[in-house]
Amino acid sequence: MWEGGKLAGGVERRPSPSKVDFRRRAKYGSRVRIQLSRRQFLVTTATAAAAVATSTAAETPSEPIIDIHQHTNYSGRTDAQLIAHQKALGVTTTVLLPAGRLYGLDADCGKNDTVLALAKKHPDQFVFFANEITNIPEAREEITKYLKLGAIGIGEQKFKVACDSPEFQQVAERAQEFGVPILMHFMHNQYNTGIERFDKVLEKFPKVNFVGHAQTWWGNVDKNHEQKAMYPTTKVIPGGITDRLLREHPNMYGDLSAGSGLNFFTRDAEHAQAFMERHQDKLMFGSDCNDVFGRGPGCQGANILANIRKLAPTRAIQRKILFGNAKRVMKLKV
Repeated sequence: MWEGGKLAGGVERRPSPSKVDFRRRAKYGSRVRIQLSRRQFLVTTATAAAAVATSTAAETPSEPIIDIHQHTNYSGRTDAQLIAHQKALGVTTTVLLPAGRLYGLDADCGKNDTVLALAKKHPDQFVFFANEITNIPEAREEITKYLKLGAIGIGEQKFKVACDSPEFQQVAERAQEFGVPILMHFMHNQYNTGIERFDKVLEKFPKVNFVGHAQTWWGNVDKNHEQKAMYPTTKVIPGGITDRLLREHPNMYGDLSAGSGLNFFTRDAEHAQAFMERHQDKLMFGSDCNDVFGRGPGCQGANILANIRKLAPTRAIQRKILFGNAKRVMKLKV
């Protein structure tokens, strides 16, 4: 989920999607009258067609990409805008992560019914997870309902419980029963707290694949991480909690999405490159981006992709992170 500006109490709020007013642009554009000769018209039309073709070709991936972290209704973004965003990124398969019945994952994201509907409408582009607030009585029933309807995982679990709480362990039991992964948002003093104890959960549920995400997950690549720091900028000393969980537990994986994933790359590029080589079979691309364009400096997904392509030590490692690992962990037939 979005990790933008802070509200009181440390809750993270995302900015609104792009504020470009397309109706205003169209309104004023319609008042312009340009007189073209036939030759000018043909030249202009041909140039425009070539530009469109070039743009389309750029958006058509030569190799498949799986995005393991996206949301419906993200900050009010429409399904059509989401589809266009993913196409611009070159993503061929997108995993939709629903909210629970309350909070909307801090960004008014769509619930289980919305991800199911979009995946049914575009089964060649989308798959979906099931989710519910961890510690409410209805969680088990709601998650089970959507797993039976075809959900391939559980999450994004972003709720105010300890990561080793009895309630979260009940969610892990659902994942174990259905053979699906769980994607978790770790945020100090907020969501899935107690990351330093998570190894016990990994040991208790060895057949469940857990995917770590967000500020506290990526901050803890550093052995000396200060838990209160959400987006640290210091050089990384390898050997932090995240490094250890990935190294010691076959069922622990990492989601490179959002501002926290991008910060992992930008704070220490040399470390990020070595980390990708060390954990090449454990990392997966995600965007978690509420942008509507899918390109440019305002699109986190595009910037994360650029860093993976720039810093991945080899082409083979890049392909694992952009496609192979997610295909295996999510059991996707793509």
